[in-house]
This record gives sequence, structure tokens and C-alpha cells, in this order.
Amino acid sequence: MATPIKNNSRLTLAMERTGQWVFSQDIPTDVIVEVGEANFSLHKFMLIAKSNYIRKLIIESKEADLARINLSDIPGGPEIFEKAAKFCYGVNFEITVHNVAALRCAAEYLQMTDMYCDNNLCSRTEDFLSQVALSSLSGAVVVLKSCEDLLPMAEDLKIVQKCVDVASAKACVEANFPSRSPPNWWTEELTILDVSFFEKIITSMKSRGAKALTIASAIITYAERSLRDLVRDHSGKGIKSLDSGESDIRIQQRELLESIVALLPPEKAAFPINFLCCLLRTAIFLRATNSCKQELEKRISVILEHVTVDDLLVLSFSYDGERLFDLESVRRIISGFVEKEKNVAVFNGGDFKEVCSTAMQRVAKTVDAYLGEIATYVDLSISKFNGIANLVPKGARKVDDDLYRAIDIYLKAHPNLDEIEREKVCSVMDPLKLSYEARVHASQNKRLPVQIVLHALYYDQLKLRSGTDEQNSNAMTTRNQLQADVSLVKENEALRTELLKMKMYVQDLQKNQGTSSKGSAKKPTFFSSMSKTLGKLNPFKHGSKDTSNMDDGMPDLTKPRRRRFSIS
Repeated sequence: MATPIKNNSRLTLAMERTGQWVFSQDIPTDVIVEVGEANFSLHKFMLIAKSNYIRKLIIESKEADLARINLSDIPGGPEIFEKAAKFCYGVNFEITVHNVAALRCAAEYLQMTDMYCDNNLCSRTEDFLSQVALSSLSGAVVVLKSCEDLLPMAEDLKIVQKCVDVASAKACVEANFPSRSPPNWWTEELTILDVSFFEKIITSMKSRGAKALTIASAIITYAERSLRDLVRDHSGKGIKSLDSGESDIRIQQRELLESIVALLPPEKAAFPINFLCCLLRTAIFLRATNSCKQELEKRISVILEHVTVDDLLVLSFSYDGERLFDLESVRRIISGFVEKEKNVAVFNGGDFKEVCSTAMQRVAKTVDAYLGEIATYVDLSISKFNGIANLVPKGARKVDDDLYRAIDIYLKAHPNLDEIEREKVCSVMDPLKLSYEARVHASQNKRLPVQIVLHALYYDQLKLRSGTDEQNSNAMTTRNQLQADVSLVKENEALRTELLKMKMYVQDLQKNQGTSSKGSAKKPTFFSSMSKTLGKLNPFKHGSKDTSNMDDGMPDLTKPRRRRFSIS
């Protein structure tokens, strides 16, 4: 009968009932088998009948009557040894998918083979494995899970390989022809496995020709389950108590993440971009290796045209949503995408600076909106803000309204910037590419530096006068402005007529005094000084300065030749 060592109260109920299946109470037990903390009082002859290992121990023992055997290193521990002992005594017990692998390893350890005794425990467990446990995907996965504590013996006995082969084959079938709902139920089954066994199944599925999307589906489900608190939180506002220190849990999570990234199939577009962004944020948080982060950055940059503002925000903020991560990853991702677009443009024989693809324009709009979101954080420096804004080519922005909005938010969140710093922030924007509404707003924006306001006002007036701003200016405003210009021209022409009369009057006076002032230095008269002064003022903006050929009627509105006007 099994008895505890040192009155250990943790002995399982099953081991306490050992005496119930020792069939003969008349024959005293003659050996005590130690397995861990449990002792089993048994009969040698019953054990020797099935176990060649115990027979060798007794025969080769130097003691005349071996009374104690230590089997603490038996696979499965006391619970599995109890079942093996029951088998030796001929007592029925249940073999399940949870214990069959351990029983098979224990039978091998105890040398309970058919070579020693017919229909022994080894063959019984092998039959159960092939006929029951490995007949379904779920059974194979459960058996494989139980092998985690049975290494390396489970691998030596090919149990692991058999489970991997069955699981991968059935997973491929389920991916193509689902037998139950939801169709991806099989991916949930794989999440209970250790990453090393999961890797074996994914590798086997690849060798069987599984599609990249099938592999991606399994990896996504596994990552979200195994790194639940890190990957599944897509909001960027996670639990504040998450510790980024080098604890054992964090080290395990980092190793798990790096293993998952190593499993990603080569097809870059197999994964949704929000999942890749969550993986990259997890890699930054767990301080994963540079190679791990670079692989994720490359994958994101390839499909950056599908990115949303929320995806970029996931990369940028810590899990509590209160502080910015290092934005270098975002910079490298955008830079990689721009470089790819340049290479495509060069290959197609186009000019990247003048014509940008639709994908590049979409990314530019997303980046500008992203800048508007992060601009409110006071720890965002001007260099980082401008660095991200300048990554987008100028030609990718048809209008700079979104970028202007981001700049305005940044200036509002950083009110202590001086004029030079505000000009530096605004240097990434082209004021001439603002829409009419944005120019009106900018002209009244006290946060903008004076130079930007003047640019907006000047360009707006230029547009109105030339009549080229058909899309943004109001038709009524343009008509009123033109009427005002015509009225000003008429006023200028009236003034010019009055000056012409004054010129003729001065000329008459000079003719009358011409004979008396010959040979002597002319003293400047009041009218001559007046005429010279008026000649310098040049008040005529639209009318002609040559009054010698004036006609009555409508004034000439054509642009005059530029020459100095003088009535002297």
C-alpha cells in the first residue's frame, strides 16, 4: 500500500487507494517503490512479470533482498507509475488522450514491451495512439501538448512527429474544406501548444503547400492568444500596470514574440497592417532584437497605403496612452515606403517629384492626419514633427490643408514658441498650396508667424486679381473686386487729365519768361518744383503715363510701358 514520506499530506487520492487494487492482502508486500514524494508498497513478482527494467534492477542488485527501488525519474511521475503498476496487477484503468503519451514513455522506461511480455503496455498505448488519439485534429493537438513535459523521450519515440504530421495534415484539410463553424476553428485548437510545437506544425503545413493566408490566420490567432494583453489591445490605451522591466514574464514574452515573427511567411501582404502594427508596438515595448523590429517595419512599409491613422497611433503611444514611444520606427516605415515608390517611378520612367502615385497621395493624407493627432503632446519636439512631415514628397500633397491643420494644432499645444521656432514649424508647409478657406483662416490666425500670414494674403490677392482662382474664390466677390478696379482706373484718369491741364499752363508761363532769362542760371519756380515732385510720386497704377495721345471716352486698361513720368 502507498504511504507518504514524512507524513506528506499532498499524496493524491488515487495513490491512497492503492491498497484497494493490491489483490492479495494475505501475501505481504516485499518492495517499496519510491516515485518522487510517494511510496508504493508492492509485490516484486507482479512487477517483474511485466517490467523488464525492474527485473534487471532486482537481479543486478548487490543486496541479497532488494526492498526499496527509486523510480523518481520515470516519465509522468507518481500518477503515471500508479497506472503502470495497475497494468502489472491486471487492474483496469482508462487510457485517454491526456495520459497516453506519458503512459507510452513510462512503458518504454520500464521496458514493458511485447518482446518481454505479449500484449504489454507499450503495444496497448501504441494502439490507442494510432486508432483513437491521432484520428482527429483535436486529439493530436492534446497529445502533442502533453509531450511538452516528456521531452526528449517523446521525440525519441516519434510521438511528437506523429502528432505534428496528423495535426498539420488535418489543419490543411480544414482550411480548404471546413467541417464545422466557424471555419477557422482549427486555429483555436493550435493555441494551446508551446511555440516550439506550434512552429513544427506551421513548418509542416508550409511543406504541404498551405497558402500564405492560411498560415497567417493560424499565426494571428496564436499571437493574440499567447500575447493576449499585448497584441489584442488595438486601442493604444492598455493597462497602466504593465511593467516593461526585465522580469521573467517579460523575457518569456519577448522570446515568444521573436519566435512568432520568425514564423511569418515571406509574402509581405499576407497579414493585415493593424496586426503588424500591434506586433511592432509589442516588440518596442518588450525591447525585442533589432532584427525582429526591422522585419516588422519592412512588412508594414510595403503595404503602407492601407494604413490608417489609428494604426500609426498604435505604434506611437505606450499602452497607457499617456506618452509617446520613440518615433524612429514610424520614420523608418514612411521612409521605406517613399523609397519604394521612388524606385517604382524610376522603373516606369516617370518623374517622382512631379507625379506621385495614388498610394503615395493616400499615405500623405494619412501622415498629415497622424501629425495632427500627435501634435497635442508637449514632449513632441519640432525636429521630430518636421522630420515626419518632410518625409512625404511635396508633390504628394495636392493641397496642404491637412498639414496646416496639424501645424495649427502644434502651435496651439506649444504656446511658448518664439517667432523663429514658429517659422521653423511652418517651414514644412507651402502657403501657396492652401485652399481658399484655409488661406482665409491663416490670414486671421494669430498663432502663425507674420511671414506666413503675408504669403497667404499676397497670394490670395494675386489670385483674385488674375481671376485664376476659379475653384476657391466666390464669384460675387470676384465681380465686386473687378468693379472696384474699374472705378479706380477712372479716378486715376481724371486726375491725370487735371495734371495735363497744369502742364500746359506751366508751359505757357515758361514761354513768356523764356527771352528774359537766357544766358543766366534759371531759378527754380514753384510750378517746376511741383511738377518734379509729382513726377516722382507715380500715382497711376492702371492708366498710361503718356498723356500726349489721350482720347476722350473709356480709359485704356492695358498695362502701360514702364517709364518715368515728367511734366517739366
